[in-house]
Amino acid sequence: MKRLAVKMSTLPVVMKLIRNRRSNKADMASVVSKIIKRVRKEKDSALFDLTEKFDGPRLRTLRVSKREIAAAYAEETQEVISALRTAKNSIEKFHKTTVRKKEPAVVVRKGVKVWREFRPIRSVGLYIPGGKAAYPSTVLMLAIPAQIAGCREIVLCVPPGKDGKIPGAVLVAADMCGISNIFKVGGAQAIAAMAYGTGTIPKVSKIFGPGNQYVTTAKLQVYGEVDIDMPAGPSEVLVFADETANPSWVAADLLSQLEHGEDSQAILVTLSKTLGERVLKEINTQREVLPRKTIISESLKKSFAIVADSFDTAIALINDYAPEHLEIILKDEKKALEAITDAGSVFLGPYTSEPLGDYATGANHTLPTSGYAKMFSALSVESFGKKMQVQRVSREGIKGMRNTVETLAKREGLSAHKNAVSIRFKKNI
Repeated sequence: MKRLAVKMSTLPVVMKLIRNRRSNKADMASVVSKIIKRVRKEKDSALFDLTEKFDGPRLRTLRVSKREIAAAYAEETQEVISALRTAKNSIEKFHKTTVRKKEPAVVVRKGVKVWREFRPIRSVGLYIPGGKAAYPSTVLMLAIPAQIAGCREIVLCVPPGKDGKIPGAVLVAADMCGISNIFKVGGAQAIAAMAYGTGTIPKVSKIFGPGNQYVTTAKLQVYGEVDIDMPAGPSEVLVFADETANPSWVAADLLSQLEHGEDSQAILVTLSKTLGERVLKEINTQREVLPRKTIISESLKKSFAIVADSFDTAIALINDYAPEHLEIILKDEKKALEAITDAGSVFLGPYTSEPLGDYATGANHTLPTSGYAKMFSALSVESFGKKMQVQRVSREGIKGMRNTVETLAKREGLSAHKNAVSIRFKKNI
């Protein structure tokens, strides 16, 4: 973990260094493009071959059977199943409050009402990462808001292991959410399959879910053919802490995100050099006993402990970085929160450890990464639908707007627009 000192004047240089380390920007666009083209052309045949090439197994079928789902319940412990149910309840409780099916009508003038109504996207695709870990929690984070929104068709793609199986906890979580269209396919080929459809996997209208850089690149390449939730790539966390923070706790929170993969990134921002040194010492001690030490050691090379010269410098850095996860552990957390404009999900106070949001608070853990928090929000029920505008105008209302519309239509040279209003005031028509 590299140590840096930053002043407002050196902020651009520091941010350039962080961005260069943030992710490996190797040009994978052409690789992903070839995969997408092959899936579009060869459909299921390409999926079988690419699954064998990238994941290992030679599958006979892409679809997960009911027998496999039943076996997953037997495979998982009651403790895990109970934990999934508890997490599901928390996620449902929060997400049910985040959307209004019909907004109150606004009377823009007498006789003119305008409002919006929520409509679910009928067909959606959910991508669940695999590889180095199993993510049943991500199934819950994607499937629950989709169900609450009212999406009719939900397709779920998960990369299989070398044994051709999907982790039991992932299947249990999917079944808990009522998802039966589950397919053993991952990577860019899964995104292509959901975007264009194959003989087995149906085409969807919007694709959701995090993944590695190949998955994120594929989502960006198919955007337009389908909608996507956000570019959600390698995990990242930024902790903004002062001398009141417990260095051991801060180190543990930073390490929690670094174990996701070698391309993860953790940032400590503080005004206290002493805290920075103590956190770095704790990181080196704690990582030695962690099972994913090798992965963490690689992601630490992309990570930084930054001592800022002022509160304003720290805030400017955080907003420029726009972290996926932001922990604020300060005496004056309110001041900091009010100053933050760009972050995916914020965790306030010493006890609000980031992993709590990954599993149990009910907030969604599907978040924008790589600076995209500047323009994307956390996943929500609203992400699975769209707002349809509705207008109602009475005779009195059209009378009051007649002159405005006729004048502007005439100025724009759109005589048919003008006539559509004028004709309603002509006699005998």
